[in-house]
Amino acid sequence: MRKPARGQSVLPPRPDFAAQEALAAQRSSGRRLTFMNLIGDLNLAWSNNESLFIYVLMVLLGTDERAAAIVFATLNTTRARLDLVQRLAKIAVSDRAVRNELTDVVERFSAATRLRNDFSHATFVIDDHGEITHTQHMKVEESRGNLRFGVRRPVDDARLEEIVHTIRELDTLNRRIWDLMPLLEAATERQRNRSEPERRG
Repeated sequence: MRKPARGQSVLPPRPDFAAQEALAAQRSSGRRLTFMNLIGDLNLAWSNNESLFIYVLMVLLGTDERAAAIVFATLNTTRARLDLVQRLAKIAVSDRAVRNELTDVVERFSAATRLRNDFSHATFVIDDHGEITHTQHMKVEESRGNLRFGVRRPVDDARLEEIVHTIRELDTLNRRIWDLMPLLEAATERQRNRSEPERRG
């Protein structure tokens, strides 16, 4: 990025708010509404899935819902919560099939989380017609020793289709987590029953 000449402001140009307000009616265009609805559906599906990991933690920790919710809320990032789930599974679940299913669910949810974060933690570039054309990431990325800030990605048909695909994946994951939880509960119970005689011996 080139430095401005001396005496010039380093700030970006102030938006033309009057022009934006004049375009308010156009902001409800079909494409814009489709995009905003998809973002809402993505966040809804993602949140419904993340909340189920409270019950996964409850089973893995062998505790109640309130205690699991406290652990969940104390870890303030999704990554930390998922890391804890995977680490607990290594000591609480010896059933390989159940553990593999949990690992796959976590990996797929992590992939969906990356897309959700792309949209939840970006700013949006709006053109003169009020259309959202790009997302701009508000973080620094390092690649091959070079730093990039504010990487832009277009909001095109391919990106919209990516959101649709991820929402479907989250809907499928929701059912998989519900199906997995009783299997996980049974597997952890078997593990505890096997461990009891060892502790007594």
